[in-house]
Amino acid sequence: MILNEELLSVERGEQGEAMRRVLKTLIMYGEAFGAERMLKITGPMGHAVIGTGSMTWTPVFDLMDRLTDGGAIPRQAFTTDPRGIEDHVPVSLADKAVFKLIFSNQKRMEKQWERMGIKDRNAYTCTAYMEEVGNIPKYGDILGWAESSAVSYVNSVIGARCNRNSGILELMSNILGYVPEFGLLTDEGRKSDWIIDVQCSELPEPQLLGSAIGFKCVEDVPYIKGLDKMLGTELTQTVKDYLKDMGAAAASNGSVGLYHVDHLTPEAVKLGESLIKENAKVFVIDDAEIARVKASYPMPWESDGEPQLAFAGCPHFSKQQLCIWTDRLMEGLTKNGRDKVVLPMIFCAAPDVIEAFNKEFPEKAECLKSIGVTVSGLCPLSFTSNPLTDKIRIITASNKLRYYSKARFYSEKELIDIVTGGNAS
Repeated sequence: MILNEELLSVERGEQGEAMRRVLKTLIMYGEAFGAERMLKITGPMGHAVIGTGSMTWTPVFDLMDRLTDGGAIPRQAFTTDPRGIEDHVPVSLADKAVFKLIFSNQKRMEKQWERMGIKDRNAYTCTAYMEEVGNIPKYGDILGWAESSAVSYVNSVIGARCNRNSGILELMSNILGYVPEFGLLTDEGRKSDWIIDVQCSELPEPQLLGSAIGFKCVEDVPYIKGLDKMLGTELTQTVKDYLKDMGAAAASNGSVGLYHVDHLTPEAVKLGESLIKENAKVFVIDDAEIARVKASYPMPWESDGEPQLAFAGCPHFSKQQLCIWTDRLMEGLTKNGRDKVVLPMIFCAAPDVIEAFNKEFPEKAECLKSIGVTVSGLCPLSFTSNPLTDKIRIITASNKLRYYSKARFYSEKELIDIVTGGNAS
């Protein structure tokens, strides 16, 4: 691998043995994928994928201590993924005991992140690119992130450049300040292997469209046509929220780290169909395909029965989504003649987003409390890592949560109808 003078200095050990080993690890990683050089990270902050102090990750935290003790810390402030549980989230005493055991490294991890320069105690979210959080890359920025839905978003909606790294390699990249150049960091790697032709009669739910794309494309780059006719050609907050959820589903139900939307996402606007490879395959998604994908999801519960807990906000909600879902719940309760939701429901959003929501929309925030909804900054995926939750019949409108847990998927409309006492099944 070709190294510049700064990296040659690291290789010679002039910045310490820990930094030399970080560089060696990233060289080996890059060369495994044919990288010939390193690119300097240019984003405003890093983002770490580790936000939960799992008992099973003790070797990771041992490594983090060795790095920090050796002077190998990230070159800039960073955000990280959400915590697995928060004190105000209602759980049973048994759950609390198990969570305490499962996340027994939480305090240790958070102290380590403080030593390494995390932005602040609110910096635990999978949607660090929200305006309220402030970790917003620019078009063309080079990043070393790992969180799958965040990588999808910054690559696609912003036009920054980032591979889907592992948590440790992402940490080391931000320590070194460089990433190996391959894959989605290259012009060729950002070209599309698939043309996705959306021919639905109306705008499909983003979670289902993303799932269909992920199942078909796996790790390839899709160029999506037809969606701009329903979403328009401006990246409003509504559109960004839609693409956030669609991309998260494609990244979890497949491994899609980048997509282009014709006439809408920045690279598609700038480069158009020149982004499509000559031998690109075509996949038509219509109403029947959306219905087929939804019907293909297996029943995750050991025994059928009434749902017991609902989650929304995976990936984390935007402030606008918190407002919209509050209004929808109130409409559902009015329609079904109820004052409160009929089962516990948790909305998840970044701590900074929740603070802004509470401040700007105090009536809506109070409304959620009064109807029995908890708003939390936790990670639903980590929350469901508690083995006791396997026996809880959880429902969700998140395809990412459905894929990684035993939560049962419902459309947004179905989920709202269920939690407000309607008849959806």
